[in-house]
Amino acid sequence: MPRKTSPKYRYHKARDCAVVTINGRDHYLGAYDSDESRQKYHRLVAEHLAAPHQPATPPNADAPLTMTELMAAYWRFVKGFYVKGGEPTSEVHAIKLALKFVRRLYPDLPACEFSPKKLMAVREAMIRHDIVRTFKKRDPATGEVVPVKKLLHRGMSRKCINKLVARIKRMFRWAVEEELVPVTVHDALCRVSGLKRGKSAARETARVRPVSEEHVRAVMAVVPKRVAALIEFQWLCGCRPQDAVQLRAFDIDRSGAVWEYRPPRYKTEHHNDDALPDLERVVFIGPKAQGVIAPYLPDDPADYVFSPRRSEAARNADRKEKRASPMTPSQAARKPKGRKKAPLKPHYSVASYRRAVQRGCVKAGMPVWSPNQLRHSRLTAVRAKFGLEASRVVGGHREVATTQIYAEEDRTLARRVMAEMG
Repeated sequence: MPRKTSPKYRYHKARDCAVVTINGRDHYLGAYDSDESRQKYHRLVAEHLAAPHQPATPPNADAPLTMTELMAAYWRFVKGFYVKGGEPTSEVHAIKLALKFVRRLYPDLPACEFSPKKLMAVREAMIRHDIVRTFKKRDPATGEVVPVKKLLHRGMSRKCINKLVARIKRMFRWAVEEELVPVTVHDALCRVSGLKRGKSAARETARVRPVSEEHVRAVMAVVPKRVAALIEFQWLCGCRPQDAVQLRAFDIDRSGAVWEYRPPRYKTEHHNDDALPDLERVVFIGPKAQGVIAPYLPDDPADYVFSPRRSEAARNADRKEKRASPMTPSQAARKPKGRKKAPLKPHYSVASYRRAVQRGCVKAGMPVWSPNQLRHSRLTAVRAKFGLEASRVVGGHREVATTQIYAEEDRTLARRVMAEMG
């Protein structure tokens, strides 16, 4: 988030006094260069710098703050706070989704009157909200391209709803810190417990499971070579998709037998406020993974290893080599001209990587899996062979409880014990 600058202490000639302008509003401080004006100036500047956003006050000072005004003020804070590397994080989009339901039901409600019952009404709207996706389809009768909506899921999932409701509570906690609503409002909302499995009409989702080696190999055989190397690298290292796609030679320490890769941005970096080296995310790259990325290391250390630009260039070169003879002018004229493609990014995004994997699953005739399941597979294998603590350090988790979410419970020992004693 950009750092604020201190407004200047100035002389107001027309009023013959000191003045400071904060958020477009002039504050008159009294006699210029007096101790009283200096003290008032320092107090106003300190309050301004402590506030992470422009204060949102209703147009009429006597009117209570509405939910729309509160959400507008919170949104300004969100856009400046949830930023990594100059880019908004996924939390921004999740908060926007949560506030959409509140704005739909209670836009003009005074914020101080938002009660637990109203929060539960918002939650009920989430339960009944169907997830649809709009596709473009050509009408065979008229030939026109028309939008078609396809229902993906009936209602939002229970876990997703609980997270969205928690974000709404977080907005009210922020509002209490900014003295926009009474603390009793947030305290009351905290009494609303999350939805429990089997105790509501919310849709349940299946637990994410590891992906088998057979399915991984099948997809690697049909995707582009660089995407296949990206899959194998993540599979061997057990890192997150975000860590894998932003791999650069510049960030890899290759002095030891096991390379150490420190991602420039990672999921939990906001928990390391003091930038302690012991809490940095480190991905350890063994000999097998080193062999996977070695052919793709760029000449420029600051360039990305898994670059879609170089992948597309290599694919175009292969097409030219496979072509038996160049096309004649008449053949080139008959060749259909496609739409101009958007310029490729310097590295794969997590979304584009996931789409490439899912398209490969469909092409290979395998069940669709996501890149994050590769992490589940590796941490499960590490736990089975080396124990829970080894799985924790490889996964980069602070707490063992987090590792237990990712690594499937190993029941091999229990089966062996009961085979002998049961």
